[in-house]
Amino acid sequence: MSTQILHAPLDLATMGPASRYTRETGIEMLEYESEELAVLRFSIILTARWAASDDEVTGRRAELRGELAQLRKHYGDKIDDIAMTFGVQQAMQTADEVERTVVVPLELKPIPFRTDGTNFGDDYNEECLGL
Repeated sequence: MSTQILHAPLDLATMGPASRYTRETGIEMLEYESEELAVLRFSIILTARWAASDDEVTGRRAELRGELAQLRKHYGDKIDDIAMTFGVQQAMQTADEVERTVVVPLELKPIPFRTDGTNFGDDYNEECLGL
């Protein structure tokens, strides 16, 4: 092996086919992690709305606040995972992109449920729930 290859700048042409596979796999992994981060962000926004809703009973609101704290912890952990795998700069860029692009429509309402197992009747349909 020539010393020129060893001292050449990193380029896909000089690194070989395995390097291309590694690079493509890394891109796919980052996309997957970004998607998981977006799902967590969506869940945080939706849960925060439900926890702040006057339609929820006090016990349910407390439960939602607990879930919200857990989701926020998972969100921070996911950003840390991305930083450890792809670098801090990439993690911050990914988090910024997710925070800019993930939105929850205002008309999306929580799905009502009753703990006693009774129905809500015919006055709740998909349109009422924002679906």
